Formats: sequence, C-alpha cells, structure tokens
Amino acid sequence: MLSATTLLVITAVFFSAFLRGIAGFGFALAAVPIVSLMVPPIEAVTLAVLLQVVVGCRDLFTLHGHVHKPSFARLSLGAIVGTPVGIFALSAVSADAARVMIALAVLAGLTLLLRYKPARPHPHGGLALLAGVASGAFSGLAAMPGPPAVAYYLGAGTTAMQTRASLLLFFFVASLLATPGLILAGAVNGDALWLTLVSVPALALGTWAGTTAFARLDNAQYRTIAIVVMAISAVLAGWRGLSVYL
Repeated sequence: MLSATTLLVITAVFFSAFLRGIAGFGFALAAVPIVSLMVPPIEAVTLAVLLQVVVGCRDLFTLHGHVHKPSFARLSLGAIVGTPVGIFALSAVSADAARVMIALAVLAGLTLLLRYKPARPHPHGGLALLAGVASGAFSGLAAMPGPPAVAYYLGAGTTAMQTRASLLLFFFVASLLATPGLILAGAVNGDALWLTLVSVPALALGTWAGTTAFARLDNAQYRTIAIVVMAISAVLAGWRGLSVYL
C-alpha cells in the first residue's frame, strides 16, 4: 500500500504533467517546488529529471515529425556547451541567488514578449544557438533550462504545434544531460527509482489530459497560455530562491 507522502507526490506529478502536456514545458518548475515539500529537494529534482527522461523516450516517436529540426539541433548543441558553464558559475553565485536573478530576467523578457508578436515565422539559427547556451547555463546554475528556449520559440513565431513539440524534446535532451551528474551525486538510488516507477501512470495520464486540452487551442491561445505559464514559473522560481533568505 502506498504511503500518504507517495500519494501526494503522485498527485503533484499528475498536475505538473497536465501543465507539460498543454504547454510543452513547466513540468519540473511546477513539480519540484511542490514535491520538495514532501521529500528532500535533491530527490524531487531527481524524480522530475527521471520522469522527463521516461516520457521523452515516447515523445521521440510521437513528436519527431512536428519538431522544428534546425532550431532544435542548435538549442541542443548550445545546451551541451552551456551546461558546464552554469555548473562552473555556481562557484561564484548560489543556486538560490541564481533562481532569483533568472526569475527577474524571465519577467523582463515576458514584458518584451507581451509587446512583441511576430507577424510571420522567422526562426533565427544564431539566436537558437545562443538560447541553447543560455538554457544550459540556467540548467547548470539552478536546474532551470526552460526560460531561454521558451522565449526563443515565442519570439520566433513558430506554430503552436512546432513550438510545443520542439520544447518537449529539448527538455528531454536537457534531462539526459542532467542524469549523469545525478548518478555521480548518488541521487539516483532505490528510493528515487521506486518513486519514479509509481509516478509513471500519473505522468502518462496527466500528459494525455494536457495534450487533449492543447488540441483545442489555436496559435494565439497557445501563446497566451505559454506566457502565463512562464510568468507563474518565474514567480515560483523567485519564491523558491527568496525563501532561503527570508
């Protein structure tokens, strides 16, 4: 029989997976703060990473036809370069301080996105590479690879289908990059694997529900939801960082 803590974690995974299914991002940013109220933070991060690896294996087969491949390749390459930079930068700034700075940067970027809406799609290869480097650095600093990639696609004007598919697979890549570090840190242990296993059904159900909701959205509605989710994520990240100093 599952414990009350495990059932609460599974519930948090379901709602975070719904967010992921509808927006294409936000799973870790929603799941980690909630799950870390019930289990140690490193276990919450490990759970989020492992679940995104699991569901990403499925996404490779179901979404590869919708991905904007040139930008996705550049984002992934940039993340490979940027992740070690972010890890190295942790020697100069704490992860919590980094979360606060990232949250402020995301809110500033969202202000620009609210004022700017591309009239036609124009993905820029150089910007995709820079966004990938920034995503990797954000991941190394504070386990937050999402904001630069999301901002890039919202500014590039790709369709909702391309944006969502590209983001889902990009976060799969980011999770793969994070996994070796967690293994070396001893975080991928029996408890983490068990919690991952029992959470997979909730992950699948939440993702299905979110995907069903996404199918009813047009490009404008998706953009609005994505911006709202980004804003919520920034507030959650900022709160998580500031809570250490309060």
